[in-house]
Amino acid sequence: MRFGYYLAEQKGPDLIGGLRDQIAQAAADGFTSAWLSNIFGLDALTALAVAGSQVPGIELGTAVVPTYPRHPAALAQQAMTANAALGGRLALGIGLSHQLVIEGMYGYSFERPYRHMKEYLDILRPLSRGEHVTYEGETLKADLQLTTPGAGFPVLIAALGPRMLKLAGAVADGTVLWMTGPRTVAEHIAPTINAAAAEAGREAPRIVCALPICVTDDPAAAVDRANEIFAVYGQLPSYRAMLDKEGAATPGDVAIVGDEDTVLAKIDQLRQAGVTDFVGSVFAGRERTRNLLIGAAKG
Repeated sequence: MRFGYYLAEQKGPDLIGGLRDQIAQAAADGFTSAWLSNIFGLDALTALAVAGSQVPGIELGTAVVPTYPRHPAALAQQAMTANAALGGRLALGIGLSHQLVIEGMYGYSFERPYRHMKEYLDILRPLSRGEHVTYEGETLKADLQLTTPGAGFPVLIAALGPRMLKLAGAVADGTVLWMTGPRTVAEHIAPTINAAAAEAGREAPRIVCALPICVTDDPAAAVDRANEIFAVYGQLPSYRAMLDKEGAATPGDVAIVGDEDTVLAKIDQLRQAGVTDFVGSVFAGRERTRNLLIGAAKG
């Protein structure tokens, strides 16, 4: 299992410089990848292209870029440009976002999200390989070819439900998870996505699992803190469904907390469940937690 690090958005005037320093530190510490969310702050692809181009040798991923606000051709062009700037080190994570955001904030229809993602990938994947695409779906159309450099990078989708996981295995290169614990990975995520990839004759997909993590001697306080920081994820339907599958009442219940031995054992549970890439989102006890992750990343 590979180890990645979840980047934090910087505050202050030098946002990109701070992000560059985080990426450089992650590379120096031996992490194989670093991941940036794309919510309401920095545009992840732009930020990683600029900051990451100054740091060699580490994969940089988006977790995740919402699909609805961008036509797949526009996203393919942007991602190819970013990949060219990064020398071929981009992992493009994309996702549907949530009905609350897409309908309530952007004003797009969130009807039949599986259909949307299927049509989106039908255009995005071949375009990002440099192919000409002629396509007419129910909601998306395309007839073009891009000459953008930077073709060829893994595309991962935020897949949690069975149909989306099958799509991730059959068409994409894997999934990026959040708020998904080891039992759910072992019993739901890994079997579904791996079976779909095998049926399609494709290589085993990546299962990138990001979770809050804190090494501490006061796990109860850490769980309480996680519940404060990540409260919204207990209310969003897609993540609520994963918490319910895990038997977790709150987001803090899937956070990886405890002393060093406890945390390492919980991370190993994820490896045994089928996770290929663990991405630690350090939310407290930063120095102690980071030191443990560095040691784990270096083996």
